[in-house]
Amino acid sequence: MTNSESPEKVARLIDANLNRLKEGIRVIEDINRYIYDDASLTSQLKSLRHRLQTLYSQERLYFRDIENDVQKKSIESELKRSNIVDLVIANFSRAQESARVLEESFKLIDPVFSEIAKEVRYGLYGVEKDFFLKHLAK
Repeated sequence: MTNSESPEKVARLIDANLNRLKEGIRVIEDINRYIYDDASLTSQLKSLRHRLQTLYSQERLYFRDIENDVQKKSIESELKRSNIVDLVIANFSRAQESARVLEESFKLIDPVFSEIAKEVRYGLYGVEKDFFLKHLAK
């Protein structure tokens, strides 16, 4: 393993993507809760978010390096959303991409954790389809 592939760097990668995944799910969850009053989708999203708890480790906090993150500034497209649907689309993408990164990264550490990330990713695909069929298909 090279220095760029050190366990500390992998821990940082996992920490960032767990945060991103949980945050993305929470945005979608709250939109379904407060904008659409959709108890079913809100509950499904909450369950997915809580499924991630087993993946957390306080030890990874030691490797969090916000100050030196080379891409912490938002790009222009991240600063503009036209409506609630744009928020939902952006956060489904964010969450699914993060789940995929976790699925791959956890293969280096624990295949069981990799499978949990995969289950969450596929769960998000299902909720995304349900959301769009339920709220946007007219």
